[in-house]
Amino acid sequence: MSQYFQIHPDNPQSRLIHQAAEIVRGGGVLAYPTDSTYALGCSLNSKGGVERIRRIRQLDDKHNFSVMCRDLSEIAAYARVDNATYRFLKAHTPGPYTFILQASHEVPRRILHTKRRAVGIRVPDNRIALELLAALSEPLMSVTLRMPGDEYPLIDPWEIRELLENQLDLVINGGFCGLEPTTVIDLVDGAPRLVRLGRGAVEGLGD
Repeated sequence: MSQYFQIHPDNPQSRLIHQAAEIVRGGGVLAYPTDSTYALGCSLNSKGGVERIRRIRQLDDKHNFSVMCRDLSEIAAYARVDNATYRFLKAHTPGPYTFILQASHEVPRRILHTKRRAVGIRVPDNRIALELLAALSEPLMSVTLRMPGDEYPLIDPWEIRELLENQLDLVINGGFCGLEPTTVIDLVDGAPRLVRLGRGAVEGLGD
């Protein structure tokens, strides 16, 4: 049965944030709020955590996870970022965007876009998520919390707990989240290319 933390969205309780980080470090899988939807997450190096998330979502091994980072400096450790890309990222983070970038060697092979050696990376504009990432001092592997066959992601933490309490180690109640996923922007070739329209504004982002 999962633990259930009610964390204030604007003033997260430090004690609960650090307990959540310890659960993730121990290989745990959690549901947590972001600036777009609730997400499932685990440690970047937890192969077992990734496999558990795939089972919950019924995902095949071709489904791409996102690397959830706390800031731009952490992005630079997991992706190749030139000066122009850095300026673009700085202008749009934190926020509801996922950026497809050329991956560095720090990214586990199992989560790469295999043909391009690319990875989806984002910095969420959500206080709980950012403080959890800071407490971890490493990124989270993450996917949207949308159940198999559902059109929309789960937005109610009580419903998440009821559905998944035997499959997760922790549910963080940070209030209701939205239904829109992130806007996805491909930056592998330099110029921004819109891949998926989501919550993030797209004015000036390229084709």
